[in-house]
Amino acid sequence: MALLKDFATARRVGRDMLRARHNRRLIATRREGHPMPAPGSVSIAVYFADTKVNLYQMRQWYAPLAELSKRYPVSIIARSPSSVLALWDEAPVPTVYLRRVSELEQFVSEQSLKIVFYVNQNAKNFQMFRYGRMWHVFINHGESDKMYMTTNQFKAYDFSFVAGDAALDRLSHKLWNFDLETRAIAIGRPQADHFAGELPYTPDDRTVVLYAPTWEGDREAAAYGSIASHGVALAKAVLSSDKHRLIYRPHPRSGVVDDEYKRANIAIIAAIAEANETDPSVQHIYDDGKELGWQLVAADVAITDVSAMVYDRLAAGKPLIVTRPASALVDIDEAGYLGSCEWLRAEQAGDILSIVSRVQFDADAQERLGFWAERHFGDTSQGSATARFHDAVDSLVALWHRHAHLHIGDRHGSQGDPFEDDDDESPASE
Repeated sequence: MALLKDFATARRVGRDMLRARHNRRLIATRREGHPMPAPGSVSIAVYFADTKVNLYQMRQWYAPLAELSKRYPVSIIARSPSSVLALWDEAPVPTVYLRRVSELEQFVSEQSLKIVFYVNQNAKNFQMFRYGRMWHVFINHGESDKMYMTTNQFKAYDFSFVAGDAALDRLSHKLWNFDLETRAIAIGRPQADHFAGELPYTPDDRTVVLYAPTWEGDREAAAYGSIASHGVALAKAVLSSDKHRLIYRPHPRSGVVDDEYKRANIAIIAAIAEANETDPSVQHIYDDGKELGWQLVAADVAITDVSAMVYDRLAAGKPLIVTRPASALVDIDEAGYLGSCEWLRAEQAGDILSIVSRVQFDADAQERLGFWAERHFGDTSQGSATARFHDAVDSLVALWHRHAHLHIGDRHGSQGDPFEDDDDESPASE
C-alpha cells in the first residue's frame, strides 16, 4: 500500500512539473503582449498568489475593479503561471507576472503603490506585507458566516473592507483588541451592482431553482458542502418535476478532497444531461461558467450551502434556502442571518419542491429576508455599494498622501529579505 501511495505521489508531482514547464513556455511566448507597466503608473494593485484553481476568488472582483480603474490605475499581481495565463485572457485590468521575490521587489520599487488589495488569506501574502509604504487592504472573496470571516489574520492588514453591520458585529465578538472603528470599513457588496448576464435558457412558466453548493472543505469544522448529503436527492426531485428548472452551479473545487463528494457531483451532472436529452425543452442547466450574477437574479428560489453564495443571493433580495450541514461538528454562527434563515436538512432534500413553493410565496419569509439584506449590506439600491467602495478607496488614498507628506524625508532602503528563497514557485502547486 505504501509503495502504491509513493507511486501515485511521484506521478502527481511529475504531472505537475510538466504542467508548470508547459505554462512557463506559454508565458515566454506571450509576455511581449503584456508588457510591464511604466514606472510610477500603478496606484492600486490586487495581489493574487494562488493558482488557477482559486481564480474564482478574483473573478468576482472583475466588474468592481474595472469600474475602479476609471478612477485609478489598477493592476493585478499574479505569482502563479497558471493564474497569470488565465488572467491575461479574461481580467478587465492589466496583470503583471512576478514569479520571483526579486521581481516583486523591483515592481514595488518602481511603482507608487498606495493600496494593495487581497482577496484571500494565502500564506504568500506575507511576501507582500513586508512593504510598508502602502496600505494593505483585505477585501475577501465574499460575505458569509463561515469561521473564515473572523480569522485573526484580519489583524495582518492595515484595513479590511467588509459588507455591513453584520460583519462588523461578527468581528467585534471574535477578534480581541482589534480597532474595529478604524480598520474595518463597510462598503456593502459592489459586485451586486453588476449582477447581469445572458440567460442560457429561454424563460417560460417553470419555477427556476438555483442549487449552488460549496465544496466539501478540508476539515470537519468547515464541512459546509451538501452535494453528498443533500444534493442527489434534491436534484432528482427538481429534475422529475414538469414545473421546475434546475440551475446547478457547484463550487469549482467540489470533490478535490472527498471521493464520495466527487461521485455525487458527477451523478448530478449526469442526471441533468439525461433529463435534457430526454426532453430538450426543459433546459436544465449545469453551470460551470466564469460569470456569477445572472444566476442570482434569474432564479425564483436559490438553495445554497453556508458560504458566500448565501450572501450574494441575500443581496439580490429573493427567496433563499440554506442547507444544514450534515455533520454536528461544523462551526455555524447563528447569531446573524443563519439564526433566521430557511434551513434544509438532509432528510428533507427529497421534499424540496414543497419547501420551494412555501418559501417562494411566504410573506413572513420575505419580510425576514428584507431585514437581513439590509443588516448585511446596508443600502442595496443600484449603485450604492459601488459608491461606498469608491469613497473608501478615496479616503485611503487621501490618507496615504497625508502620511507620504509626513515621511517625505525618510530614507528609502530595500525592504527585501536576503534570506528569502527567491524561486517562489513549487511545481506541485500548479
